[in-house]
Amino acid sequence: MDVLYTAEALATGGGRNGHVTTVDGIINSDVRVPKEMGGEGGAPNPELYFAAGYAACFHSALQSVARAQKVTLSDTSVGSRVQIGPNGEGGFQLAVQLEVVIPDMEHDKAQALADAAHQVCPYSNATRGNIEVTVTVVED
Repeated sequence: MDVLYTAEALATGGGRNGHVTTVDGIINSDVRVPKEMGGEGGAPNPELYFAAGYAACFHSALQSVARAQKVTLSDTSVGSRVQIGPNGEGGFQLAVQLEVVIPDMEHDKAQALADAAHQVCPYSNATRGNIEVTVTVVED
């Protein structure tokens, strides 16, 4: 792989109840287990960061695919829902639902564009075959 960019982060403290920072200092945050998982909450958790990253990355892939297909987009958005639960083997697993909004586009065409973005998005490529990811076009 020809590397274009490398992100570096360090987790310290108690893992999910610890601290994360990036080498460049842009992220410098405590992390906490969410209340829904028995923690105190009140700070980001790994799933929040993953959801934000996936939503932004997928939205960029959607716009890139649209440009390549000479399709003009405006006011699009991508919502990401990352869920965590037991995997039945003593560990945990993730699932992702992506909700894509493409105003003023026929649903089947919008879904085809979202499906094409799912083929090029780096997060989608990293998770494919590993976790369940659902991509749905929704009305705004």
